Amino acid sequence: MGREHWKKIWIGSAGNMVEWYDWFVYASFATYFAGAFFPDGNPTARLMNSAGIFAVGFFMRPVGGWLLGRVGDRKGRKAALTLTVTLMSASAILIAIAPTYAVAGYGGALVLLVARLLQGLSVGGEYAASATYLTEASDPKRRGFASSFQYVSMTAGQIVGLGFQIVLQRTMSEGALHSYGWRTPFVLGALGAAVVFYLRRNMLETEVYEADETGGEERGTLRALWQHKREAFLVIALTMGGTVAYYTYTTYLTKYLSNSAGLSKQTATLVSFTALIVFACLQPLAGRLSDRIGRRPLLVTFAVGSTFLTVPIMTMLKHASGFWPALGLSLVALVVVTGYTSINACVKAELFPTGIRALGVALPYAIANALFGGTAEYIALWFKNAGAESGFFWYVAGCAAVSLVVYVTMRETRDLDLTRMKTSEPSTVTTAS
Repeated sequence: MGREHWKKIWIGSAGNMVEWYDWFVYASFATYFAGAFFPDGNPTARLMNSAGIFAVGFFMRPVGGWLLGRVGDRKGRKAALTLTVTLMSASAILIAIAPTYAVAGYGGALVLLVARLLQGLSVGGEYAASATYLTEASDPKRRGFASSFQYVSMTAGQIVGLGFQIVLQRTMSEGALHSYGWRTPFVLGALGAAVVFYLRRNMLETEVYEADETGGEERGTLRALWQHKREAFLVIALTMGGTVAYYTYTTYLTKYLSNSAGLSKQTATLVSFTALIVFACLQPLAGRLSDRIGRRPLLVTFAVGSTFLTVPIMTMLKHASGFWPALGLSLVALVVVTGYTSINACVKAELFPTGIRALGVALPYAIANALFGGTAEYIALWFKNAGAESGFFWYVAGCAAVSLVVYVTMRETRDLDLTRMKTSEPSTVTTAS
């Protein structure tokens, strides 16, 4: 892979890291700021309130997917990526300055809600824009490897957030963290977004996009997407199991280990931090493997593992006695999830022609995340509050089982020529022959 390709991957990934740092830092610091925006009460109820606002951000992602996907297909991947990081910077600043319940009542929660809506818009377009950019910017024989850096950067964003949390836990008192310390990571996120904005303004457009002359006025429209409706529904179905599993073992894991397993917040954070470092390192390896053996074997492996291992892993995690047992079980789960995360970006991008690729990935993926990824944590806490926490484990396994059916029946996408697919013609990669 040439220097120019690496430069494109680096810039696309750096922006993605900041985007997802801001997105995930909300979840990782929720245990500290939940009490700041909501009145005293049951700790789980407070977490449910903050998780509810977290979920609301996901419901803006389809809107962001549509708006920014349209921008990506009509104005270019660079334009969409620059706009997403601008929105994310604004949302981080809002959270950093949001007033508490003691100062403004539910006014602070309202500011928090607006910030999450802006983040939803931003991330709704960011995933597709970066997935499309990384897939198009890479060597055709290394698309799996190149696109795997999307989840490397996503995970790196969460690692930075968790790492910052560990530093604050070691240097600030519990009272200070709950009082004002939780605001600092959002200030850092806003500063990081400003740097990425500069980088993205000077990034290069992909050759695949610049060379494409198909579609005309149909580019990035819902009418053109409807011509590829089978692929759009396929994106929703293949995302379902993967997004639920991913958010279960990343954003929700820290809360689960502290709120259910009884580990200290510091230990739970360290488990997540360590596991995510290993997880990030696995992504390029699995992506490169998919370039050799195909995408479907990895997807099927993930779905089988998640269907049959989720319940025992989550059950044993609940009874984990310390750092090492919790880390070992978390790593087993994340190795399984790697079969999905390492290649899902390129698989979705490979389903659509250039003139509808950004919207084709963005809108269906955002819908799937709004329905399944964004609600995963809230559903988990709802089951816990109802005294039937194991019900959530079966829910995760069931979502993976649905996606397994899709993975088994879909065709391989590894060898598709992205430059030959026409915007006005539906592709034929939906089902196996």
